[in-house]
Amino acid sequence: MISVSMKNISKSFGGNKVLKDVTFETHDGEIFGMLGPSGSGKTTIINILTKQLTADSGQCHVAVGSHEIGLMLEDDGLFSRLSCLDNLIVFEDIYKIQRKQTLEVLERVGLTDAKNTAVNQLSKGMRQRLVLARAVLHKPKVLFLDEPTSALDPMTARGIHKLIRDLRNGGSTIFLTTHNMEEATHLCDRVVMLHKGKIIEQGTPQDICHRYNATKNVLDLEYVFVQLTGGGLECTA
Repeated sequence: MISVSMKNISKSFGGNKVLKDVTFETHDGEIFGMLGPSGSGKTTIINILTKQLTADSGQCHVAVGSHEIGLMLEDDGLFSRLSCLDNLIVFEDIYKIQRKQTLEVLERVGLTDAKNTAVNQLSKGMRQRLVLARAVLHKPKVLFLDEPTSALDPMTARGIHKLIRDLRNGGSTIFLTTHNMEEATHLCDRVVMLHKGKIIEQGTPQDICHRYNATKNVLDLEYVFVQLTGGGLECTA
């Protein structure tokens, strides 16, 4: 079944057209990646799907109610003077979640020892993990992640990748944006490539890289990088 879809979506800010006839769909229980450089329109798409922005034209659909959606956005919205646990307790009350579940989520993201630490004393990686904990606290059916591992060290990123896979294996649909082809290759079942507001390619990461590998060799995808150049796509190993 289709969890999230866009059809012919366009969006402009002033005279700048940031999305141009964007069409795609995601399926239940998959990790769906949107790849593109900064400024390509990835965050705008999430904001439209989560009804924080209205498209100028086209149709979009998310097949669950707002209470079944989880969000991890660029602006983390954490209460900096509250502890990790107290930040989650705010949402615990909203979603009517038992304290046991909140503590389990903190453990899953590796923040049990920091549960009483104020947010303004956390590292960047710890803040990212807390935002992810808040996003998954109510076990959402659809989870939107906007560059969830941006600027994180490799070990912290791997921990977040594992949690994302666990959520997918538990039945959640994950929609994530990234500019890192290596991350998309390791995580995503399917991806779309976004460049200057237009989708220029879509498919599995492996299929896309094989299509644009001029030598047609079998690639070690751990070392594949995608460069979006001039509206085109180049894969190099």
